[in-house]
Amino acid sequence: MAAIVPAILPVSQEDLEDKLAALVGLVDSVQIDIVDGRFISPASWPYRTESDKGLPSFAGKTFSHLGQIHYEMDLMVSAPEDVAGTWVEAGADRITLHVESTNYLPKTITDLEVRYGHAKDFAPELLAIGIALNIQSDLAIIEPYMAQIDYVQFMGIATIGKQGEPFDTRVLQKIATFKKKHPEIPVQVDGGVSLQTAPALLSAGVERLIVGSALWNAPDLATELQKFNELLHQYGIYT
Repeated sequence: MAAIVPAILPVSQEDLEDKLAALVGLVDSVQIDIVDGRFISPASWPYRTESDKGLPSFAGKTFSHLGQIHYEMDLMVSAPEDVAGTWVEAGADRITLHVESTNYLPKTITDLEVRYGHAKDFAPELLAIGIALNIQSDLAIIEPYMAQIDYVQFMGIATIGKQGEPFDTRVLQKIATFKKKHPEIPVQVDGGVSLQTAPALLSAGVERLIVGSALWNAPDLATELQKFNELLHQYGIYT
């Protein structure tokens, strides 16, 4: 099912809450980008510096607006195996792990499946697990994980962890190559997604568009979301 998913790169808890409040009633899902300052930088909330583990300030808490918003976490962090569970317990039902961020990806996925009751083809609506691939990385490095994951997120920009970066057209060929081999695996793109770049992505078979600065820099958030959803309809795609 196609979807437009706003991305929030929070600088503080207050910033997160303000953006969530603006989205309630407009969308079903939100992606929260978490950057620890070590895998990539600069750090985002809840991290402050490269030496700050960040999560103790949020551990044991849950997201606001649960039941109104589905939460997706894009974990741009070193050792995501150490923190992914915290975000599931906070209410996230989609976890994106960057394949370049850990040497323990199979174990991390298995641990999430076992601990939180997720089983592929059993109850993916309870917890979907995906892997993200940087645009410079070879497609071959994600091949070993196809049987374990629910979706692939292609990064559409060369420098991840920042909003407003220019779209990198190399992602279109990567998607085409991947889709030819794995037409059954859903694909989403994060980075550089705008009303100008979305048509090429939809034509390439992308099911979910993760949109950051194109929404937050728009004069009116609701109007911009409507334009994106109208684009889905133009392509015969329905949310």
